[in-house]
Amino acid sequence: MTTTSGKLRSRLAPTKARREARVVALQVLYEVDTAHHQAGEVLQRHLRERAAERVGEQGDERAAGSHHSLDEVAVRDYAIRLVSGVVQELADLDCFIAECAPDFPVSSLSPIDRNILRVAVYEMRAGLVPARVAVNEAVEIAKQYGSDTSPRFVNGALGAAITKLSLASAGEDTP
Repeated sequence: MTTTSGKLRSRLAPTKARREARVVALQVLYEVDTAHHQAGEVLQRHLRERAAERVGEQGDERAAGSHHSLDEVAVRDYAIRLVSGVVQELADLDCFIAECAPDFPVSSLSPIDRNILRVAVYEMRAGLVPARVAVNEAVEIAKQYGSDTSPRFVNGALGAAITKLSLASAGEDTP
């Protein structure tokens, strides 16, 4: 492997790890939302199950070196950050989402759409990724896990969220 491709892999790995972390966070938050289980317990179980799956793949991954284990640490750490942040800011996130999609009460959204929005809005408000990255990732996850209308709804709601956040950061009153 050349140095150039090694650099490329190291730049791409965080993107893939963050996508996987978002999916883990979505799965955890969905279960917390629908079954009312404790977030910390659900997150730890998901991470243990994920680690157990990776142990089975370890023989194949040894040839790839430690890159795989570094990605797993990144997935774990980012999933923990997302779940913790969403749980801590849940009421504020839901109020913000309600302002961005006033025709759709947060409580009546599908649990998948609701939690995709929560994760993306948390990422944007916390400044973890650029807003457009949060939107694009949320739309892609909505395509994979949501209904046929989820990607369009998620894109529209998060577009409104970007506008609202931009106005707030510029010091203007939000409509």
